[in-house]
Amino acid sequence: MGDFANRIAGLDIARSLALFGMVIVNYKLSMSAEENGPEWLIIYTGLFEGRASAIFVILAGIGISLMTRKARYTMDSGTITRLRRTIWKRSFFLFVLGLGLFLLGWDADILHYYAFYMFIASFFIVVSSKKLLGSAVFILLTSQVFQIIFDYTRGWDSTFYFYEDFWTVEGFLRNLLFNGYHPIFPWVCFFLFGMWLGRLNFKDKKLRDTMLIISFLLSIAIEVSSFVLIHLTSELVGIEIAQYFFSTKPMPPNVLYMLASSSTALVVILLCIYLSDIFRNHIMTIALISTGQLALTHYVGHFIVLVFLDMFGLLNNQTLLFATTSSLLFFVTAMIFSYFWRKVYERGPIELMMRKISG
Repeated sequence: MGDFANRIAGLDIARSLALFGMVIVNYKLSMSAEENGPEWLIIYTGLFEGRASAIFVILAGIGISLMTRKARYTMDSGTITRLRRTIWKRSFFLFVLGLGLFLLGWDADILHYYAFYMFIASFFIVVSSKKLLGSAVFILLTSQVFQIIFDYTRGWDSTFYFYEDFWTVEGFLRNLLFNGYHPIFPWVCFFLFGMWLGRLNFKDKKLRDTMLIISFLLSIAIEVSSFVLIHLTSELVGIEIAQYFFSTKPMPPNVLYMLASSSTALVVILLCIYLSDIFRNHIMTIALISTGQLALTHYVGHFIVLVFLDMFGLLNNQTLLFATTSSLLFFVTAMIFSYFWRKVYERGPIELMMRKISG
């Protein structure tokens, strides 16, 4: 395998690890287990909150750039139109799938948001890289203004677990655009950033090394800045307001959170590319790659497992250790399934269904 193939393998590994992180977060939330465990485990599982899903979205943006590379080079109107229609069909598929999961009780679904990211991104597939980044910055700053002007808590119940008016037009749009789990403002910035990354030459090892160092140092600098700003302003405006504007937690998704998540996501993605190069033929590497290629199927699968746990009374008020162990067991099972599935089929069950519908 050449460098370009290893790059793709690295992206699949990163996608599988992002899936694992999302499962950990979703299981502990579904089981109300966030604080019901030892301090070290609370800190460990807290690292994935809003970070794993950010990696997932950034990788999707990279994928769209790779998919539409020919259109950018040729600027052929027929190719551009065909690719946009394909993206629109996939967006619609994911939207319906996501709402289906939501109707079945999965309140933290990301797929229906993801569908809108893709739809918006379809209009950026041939714009310049400068405009791509400029649009992301504009949306990010606009989102921060929204968080200052509007009530971020509107629509949520007192526990911040249930969105009370989701199934109204106003509530759905508010949740989608502003204060849901993954609102378009600013989460689409992750997708646009991924599209920008997808245009870079990752075959250039020097570029990868430079990006890894910069993104690692930037992630540390942002976390330190967050800590200092919260400390300096908490006595003036109160700890809640200070955290609202300067925390790197995902809710609300302020500027520092978006920058911190983007930089840590890039660190993870680059490390996975190196990993795929060093251990390219290792069975664990192959299993991780296969799992990443079936990520959509496993995302739906992890919700189905929650349904079964609920049926047997194992879902509510569990310990964090139980939630984390369940996540690990699911992921290991997903790896084994993916490894053997990919020996027979090119794509996962739901991936194949989406491909048949969208072309």
